[in-house]
Amino acid sequence: MGILDSFGALVGSIVASIVLLVFAIVSFFITVFIVQVGAGLAGYSPSGDFVALSAAVLATGAIVAGATPMSSLAGVEE
Repeated sequence: MGILDSFGALVGSIVASIVLLVFAIVSFFITVFIVQVGAGLAGYSPSGDFVALSAAVLATGAIVAGATPMSSLAGVEE
């Protein structure tokens, strides 16, 4: 049964990776929308490359901040 358990863990890891990738893409598109609306409210009309760059930086920062083990500094118990 060791081989089947290892195979199940591998499949679970692959599925989790795919789900996380989908969530990262969705968060990027939401961030693009937020950046465009925010720029419009501020009276700016940036080109698409600047919108994509700023959304990528913001989405990457949010993903990395969510993945770091900083919960121990906040006093959160697991």
